[in-house]
Amino acid sequence: MGRFEGKVAIVTGAARGIGEAYARALAGEGASVVVADLDAERGAKVAEAVGGVFARVDVSDPDSARAMADLAVERYGGIDFLVNNAAIYGGMRLDLLITVDWDYYKRFMAVNLDGALNCARACYPHMRRGGAIVNQSSTAAWVYSGFYGLAKVGVNGLTQQLAHELGGRGIRVNAIAPGPTDTEATRTVVPEPYIGDLVKQFAIKRLGTPADLTGMLLFLLSDEASWVTGQVFNVDGGQVFRA
Repeated sequence: MGRFEGKVAIVTGAARGIGEAYARALAGEGASVVVADLDAERGAKVAEAVGGVFARVDVSDPDSARAMADLAVERYGGIDFLVNNAAIYGGMRLDLLITVDWDYYKRFMAVNLDGALNCARACYPHMRRGGAIVNQSSTAAWVYSGFYGLAKVGVNGLTQQLAHELGGRGIRVNAIAPGPTDTEATRTVVPEPYIGDLVKQFAIKRLGTPADLTGMLLFLLSDEASWVTGQVFNVDGGQVFRA
């Protein structure tokens, strides 16, 4: 039996990349997994691979987030874990805060920041005591990263505030802040010549992989972290040092 036998987990943005790795790791520990994503074709394949169910979701839409939560309850009877991983990242525009198109910026923040809150609001009434939420932050919150970094600063604040609001219900809320990670999405955003210079700044001189992140996720969702909440954990090869 795995650590999460009998538990129900929702992972947003789970059709590929880090989210897919999270879904597979949770299923490997016995959890029933709701694979939630806008990409129905790839998301359904991941759900089939992990023995879970697919939910098409736009995390920026409260009604869509509620439908995702309702599906988990209908299929599995409740929710134990929510992993807020969905984001606009692969193929995102690279622009300055002072010049980025306003409509694009609002859509970006609606997904990358408000999406985590939408999903938490939709799921928490159905979450069992002892449940946990993990938000996906980024080391971009501590380096210059424009509106992407701004969204991740917001995710960190959201994590701390929700930890207090949900602690009385026995729900813990933490975040993982990955460093640059070798995924299809990263390869569309970070120019190849820049990657080498980036890696030179790390204590461990390589990009991360999705597999590097799953251990932290499983720990934060487990009973081993039962007194851990409101925290942001860097998994970044030593890219960022924080006091």
